[in-house]
Amino acid sequence: MKHILLILWLLTSLGVHAQENTGTKGELSSPFTISGYAEGYYSVDLNNSMNHKKPSFFVNHNKNDEVSLNLAFIKGSYDTENIRANLALGLGSYMRTNYAAESSLLKNLYEGNIGVLLLKENNVWLDVGIFTSHIGFENAIGKEHFNLTRSMQGENTPYFEAGTKISSTSNDGKLFLSALILSGWQRIQPLDGNTLPAFGTQITYKPSSRVTLNSSTFIGTDKPDNTRKMRYLHNFYAFLDLQNGWDAIVGFDIGAEQKDLNSSAMNIWFNPTLILRYELTEKAAIAVRTEYYNDKNGVIIASETPNGFKTWGFSTNFDYHITKNLIWRIEARALTSKDKVFGRHNGNTADTNTFLTTALAINF
Repeated sequence: MKHILLILWLLTSLGVHAQENTGTKGELSSPFTISGYAEGYYSVDLNNSMNHKKPSFFVNHNKNDEVSLNLAFIKGSYDTENIRANLALGLGSYMRTNYAAESSLLKNLYEGNIGVLLLKENNVWLDVGIFTSHIGFENAIGKEHFNLTRSMQGENTPYFEAGTKISSTSNDGKLFLSALILSGWQRIQPLDGNTLPAFGTQITYKPSSRVTLNSSTFIGTDKPDNTRKMRYLHNFYAFLDLQNGWDAIVGFDIGAEQKDLNSSAMNIWFNPTLILRYELTEKAAIAVRTEYYNDKNGVIIASETPNGFKTWGFSTNFDYHITKNLIWRIEARALTSKDKVFGRHNGNTADTNTFLTTALAINF
């Protein structure tokens, strides 16, 4: 607990210091900026209250019955007309879980990339390094999202990626196009024994200020060459401003992976998500989420049960902005599955699970 309080104090102090040095009277701003984020939380798995870990398909807020730090990072950025760069170092339960496969030097590297402007008239950039994933409508910074916890879609697709991307944004800002060559499915270092890079695309279109449509793809593998199974994913989502305080997110993922090396047969998984958010006041909001994850063959979430992982999720949360940069949140979440895929503290399994989570997040 004292580590969380120390980080929150440090981020607040740095935020005040950064604001004091940006200049507010027409001074020239520096291309260097410093930002940061920290989120502490307490969560209870009502099925398994005696175990300090939640089900393995959770990456964020995965400590059970324990005050913990989900994510904290300090980020330095450099941004000019022709060059941009970011470097962020992080810690917390999210970093420990999500970066477990990386070497010790990379386990705390939340972000690190550099980009150059290739064509000014078409706003074409080439970026190299470690980035936030181009897949999905969520990232690890919980304060930016409608719900306290991440959706099953977000938890089971890449949060970060490493490689090279080329991107272009239209002059009116309505269309964004990107193509990527990556080291793999959420990997900084390529998997040992795999010589095939992964590939991705992203198209984001904003037909109006109230609608954002996104299509992202992934083609690659998460296996070595001698057992290679090609994996394909299409991710779609839409942000909708419904006005009068209402917003919505509609998402749908569908993926396929070869059953065996060189096989034409595929294992399919899919995942629809619907989120509604209502702004009660300038400081308070509520959100509800309904989602379904169908992974019969255990490509992404292995359950080793007859029907695989076929799970509905329902959650509701309340947010209150204590200040502009500080938010308190509380959420109730329930999962129900066709099979008994959730562990219990007595060693048995169940087809339902309930979680209660509260969090405090600050950014500058």
